[in-house]
Amino acid sequence: MYDSVPLQVSALGFTIVGLFVLVLAIVTVSQMVRFVDAYDKQALTVFGEYRGLLEPGINFVPPFVSRTYTFDMRTQTMDVPRQEAITRDNSPVTADAVVYLRVMDAKKAFLEVDDYKTAVSNLAQTTLRAVIGDMELDDTLNKRQEINARIRKELDEPTDDWGIRVESVEVREVNPSPEVQNAMEQQTGAERRRRATILEAQGDRRSAVEKAEGDKQSNIIRAQGEKQSQILEAQGDAISTVLRAKSAESMGERAIIDKGMETLEAIGQGESTTFVLPQELTSLVGRYGKHLTGSDVSGDEQQLESLQFDAETRELVGLDDIKEILGEIDRASEMDIEELEQQAKAVKDGAPSAESAASTGDGA
Repeated sequence: MYDSVPLQVSALGFTIVGLFVLVLAIVTVSQMVRFVDAYDKQALTVFGEYRGLLEPGINFVPPFVSRTYTFDMRTQTMDVPRQEAITRDNSPVTADAVVYLRVMDAKKAFLEVDDYKTAVSNLAQTTLRAVIGDMELDDTLNKRQEINARIRKELDEPTDDWGIRVESVEVREVNPSPEVQNAMEQQTGAERRRRATILEAQGDRRSAVEKAEGDKQSNIIRAQGEKQSQILEAQGDAISTVLRAKSAESMGERAIIDKGMETLEAIGQGESTTFVLPQELTSLVGRYGKHLTGSDVSGDEQQLESLQFDAETRELVGLDDIKEILGEIDRASEMDIEELEQQAKAVKDGAPSAESAASTGDGA
């Protein structure tokens, strides 16, 4: 009975030792093996001494005496906190930015700087205040690209020594103080009202000019129409006057002939065989001898000819040229109307009319 107790104790001891060895082996393996992601690198130190960088994949390191520090090799985004600054023209503003950076050399990032993210953030804050302080307020609001380029240039040199590359810097907001914002809004409103007033005045002037040009062209067309009407009316009056005069002359000659015929008839009834006829009556009788038969149609089957105008009268009245005159008047009227329509169209399109150009040339 007493022999079985030591055996049980020794078996328990072996079990405990085995479990301890198993646990120690598991911990040792976990300390020896390092898994590195594809986008990371790890800096390895053994007893505090830098031994190198662990590449992506499975890596074996000395257990219990090794330490690793992980560095993300992808592009990282870092916010720059909002900063207060005074511009060169003494206007207070607040600004913030975002910095895009990448670890290019993990060894330098591990050995040359304590915390590269904190270092870059602090450097970006001071650089942002310095750049804004060198610019005027209007430039800080309008020249964002220039601010970004200057901040990146200022960050490039120190971050190169840390194995960090600043890929881009973007200023997100630049806000003046509330008092300055109110003043800028008032200035913008005044400028817009000024432009609206100028545009309205220009529109009124243009409208007045076009209305005056339109009235002018309308008056010209109306005057041309009245002129052509007066010409046609005068031409008609002249022709009518001459026709009435010739008609009266013809009727007078016929009356004299009729009276003369009555006289000849009375003379023929007398006893005297000698007759004295006036020369005018003889001429008229010779001119209208076809009437002596007492009928409207003379012998030889010829119709009675009407009284014709002589060449001098036709030239004076212009009977031969009436159609040509009327055609010229119509063509002149059409040409004047077409020219006036072209001038009116030119005025509507904004080009100066011929009369305006002529008057301008005369004034020059």
